[in-house]
Amino acid sequence: MSIRVFWILALLLCSSSFLRVARCEPDPDSEVVESAEEGDLGIVGEDVQDFGGGSFSPAPGVETVCVFPKNPKKLIMAGEESELLVGIKNEGDSNINIIAIQARVHLPFDHQYLVQNLSAQAFNNASVPPTAQASFPYIFGVSKFLQPGTFDLVGTIVYEIDQHPYQSTFYNATIEVIEAGGMFSVESVFLFCLGVALLGLLGFWIRGQIQNISKKTKRAPKVEVGTGTTDASMDEWLQGTAYTQSLSNKSKKKK
Repeated sequence: MSIRVFWILALLLCSSSFLRVARCEPDPDSEVVESAEEGDLGIVGEDVQDFGGGSFSPAPGVETVCVFPKNPKKLIMAGEESELLVGIKNEGDSNINIIAIQARVHLPFDHQYLVQNLSAQAFNNASVPPTAQASFPYIFGVSKFLQPGTFDLVGTIVYEIDQHPYQSTFYNATIEVIEAGGMFSVESVFLFCLGVALLGLLGFWIRGQIQNISKKTKRAPKVEVGTGTTDASMDEWLQGTAYTQSLSNKSKKKK
């Protein structure tokens, strides 16, 4: 019985893993943003090269920080735009020319698996002078086909100093992707039903174990042993002993 319950639990747990991750294609309907505090910016199309590509190192004296101004809990709605601010501080002696901001979505347990390559956002005439700091917006959107769950967002900012390209990672942590259109998703309903099924199977298994224990611990019927009669088998091996002779003597005296 316990082996059967174990296999049922294993099958249910394995089936839930298929809803956690889904391969998704980038959303082809990307809108262009045309406003910024310093210079013009826009989402780069597919015909533009990938900035950096992970081949540039960060420059010394450059510090970066990232905040989600309208979303402190980092809940990213699938299929909708999200915004973050990238802060950069120049502690060097030369101007920093901002080229682009880009980001990627990875699985939290394996960064070699790329879930989605988000669009790069390019800047024109954006610079940070020495001993100054500035912030730049980055608007992105994960695919509407991405399953809700926890993912890792890796964001980098690409810049130039004295015509030498550099890049710094401003964010490398988890985000929570939620489904648009309500609190209840297909996965949440499935997980709820799975939890109820697991609790039911666990209760059924505990009930079976209690029944087995109660059967083993039932009391055996009491056997009363009287003093007035003797067993025939006992008389056979007691014949000729001092005990039987004393019994026969007592019976003769009574007569």
